Order: sequence, then structure tokens, then C-alpha cells
Amino acid sequence: MSDPNNMVCDLETGVCGVAEDEPMEVIDFNHKEKTVTMYYVTDPICSHCWALEPVLNRFVEEYDHYFKTETLMGGLLPSWHGFSDGGNGIQKPSDVAEHWKEVGEHSRMPIDGSLWYSDPILSSYPPSRVFKVIQQNHAGKEIDFLRNAREAVFAFNRNIGQDDVLIEIVNKTGLHGKDIVEKASEQSAQDLLEEDFDMVAKLGVRGFPTIILMNEENKGVKIVGARSIEIYEAALKQVLNEEPIPKKKASLSRLLKPGHILFSREIEVMYDIQQSKVTEFVQEELAEDTYQLNEMMNEVYIKRN
Repeated sequence: MSDPNNMVCDLETGVCGVAEDEPMEVIDFNHKEKTVTMYYVTDPICSHCWALEPVLNRFVEEYDHYFKTETLMGGLLPSWHGFSDGGNGIQKPSDVAEHWKEVGEHSRMPIDGSLWYSDPILSSYPPSRVFKVIQQNHAGKEIDFLRNAREAVFAFNRNIGQDDVLIEIVNKTGLHGKDIVEKASEQSAQDLLEEDFDMVAKLGVRGFPTIILMNEENKGVKIVGARSIEIYEAALKQVLNEEPIPKKKASLSRLLKPGHILFSREIEVMYDIQQSKVTEFVQEELAEDTYQLNEMMNEVYIKRN
């Protein structure tokens, strides 16, 4: 029988039941100024950045009370004229498809990639400029745009180098797509992008993704490539010179916004659960009529209605 003195109503779900937290906990309402900057150097078509999403989202969710984030565009693909990525065996658009396939299979973040045969992206600059225009004029919305753009290109095989696709993605973000994309074609948008490139060069970044954690003394740690959560935690500890304490993660009902999707791997990493338990976890966390449970490339994903 439940203890009547150990009951609580959840503000997020409205459901009342047995309290799981400790009866008392120490809290501190004193404002602590963020003394660390996290520079995230990326590109809309960077496959390893897509692979990093589960870990990066958890790191930000648990530790962003210690740092402010500055997302920088790195300019992965100016054009195919003279482009070469010998390290990944990429000389032409069709070479990207096999590379993306390998990244998707290894990370379990679904990647189709067949557009590189049928409708190749000619440059990553157009979506990067859209990101910068949104960042300058609608601060905060640029992160939603970047996520939506990545879902479009990696999972749903859309060419995010094309204006019509970008307009649709910006509209989904809740902004006026046509206006934003038109502004992104102006020289001022390219100037904003060049400012990012200059900063990336000053930081000594040569590959994506790269995360640099820098304290107020301009001392920091650089992490190149998609790494485990433990690597980023250790880096933050080194920069802070103290053990970082993670804050409580948001529930799935708060994390999954209407119209957005989360893949199985993202849920597994965020909540430390096994792949086989994801469907059961979702069914326990979300009301039946509030989400859709689907499958893509042998990976389960959920979408909020």
C-alpha cells in the first residue's frame, strides 16, 4: 500500500502518484555566472555532427548551467570545384553516399544518402547562410533550424542546398521562409558567414565536429570528432577545475517538442536505457494520443503530434 505521506503531483504530466525523489534536498537559488564558453564548430551537412547529436544534446541538457554555447559554421563544402577530402576518400558527390552510409550504421543515427547520386548538394554555404541570418535576427531559432535541416538532409534525403527546401524548413521553424532565404542570398549574409570562418581559423579548427570549452582565462580543451559523454564531462571538469554536477534532465514529454522527432539512439543516450527498452519507455512517458511511433532504416523514432 502506498504511503499517503509520500505522494506528489507531477507539474509536467498532471499525474499524481508516489514521490520518487528524496524527501529533502539542498537547493541553491543564487545566480551563478557562466564562466565557460562552448564553441561548437559544425556544418549543416557534416555527417559526424549528426552522429554526435545524441551525446551533445545530453551534454547540453545536463551541464549548460556551466557554459554558454556559440555555434559556428565551418564551411565544409564551398563547391565541388577543386574539392577533395582524401581522408574519407571523397572526390565527387557520389563518394559521399558510401561515407554517409558508414557513419549512419556506426552511429545508429539514420542516414539515407541516396541524394548524392540523384540530386547532389552543390554547396553547404546556402543552409549555413540561412543559419547565420536566423541567428542574427531571431536568436535561439537558429538551433531549431539546424536540427530541422539535419533531419531533412540525413533522414529524409532532402537537398538542403536548394531554396525551396530551405524555405520549407524555415517555415517549419516558425519563421517566414521566403524572407529569410532571400536575405541569406545577400552579401551581408556571406559576410556573417565569413566572420564565423575567421573565428574558426583563430580557434585552430580543421575538422568537424569540433568542440572547444574555454574558460574566462582563455584556457580550454579542444575535442575533435564525435566522442562519448564521458570525454565531454572530463573536459568540462578540467576547464572548471572542479567536478561538474549535472542538473536533472527534462522528462521526455518536455524534451520532445510538438512536430519534432527523436531517434531511438537519442533516447537511449539521454536516459541511459537499452535499445530494447525504448518503446516501453516511450509508452510509459507519453500519453497514447500525443505521439507517433515509427521506424526508419531499422531504427525506431518518435514524433510528437
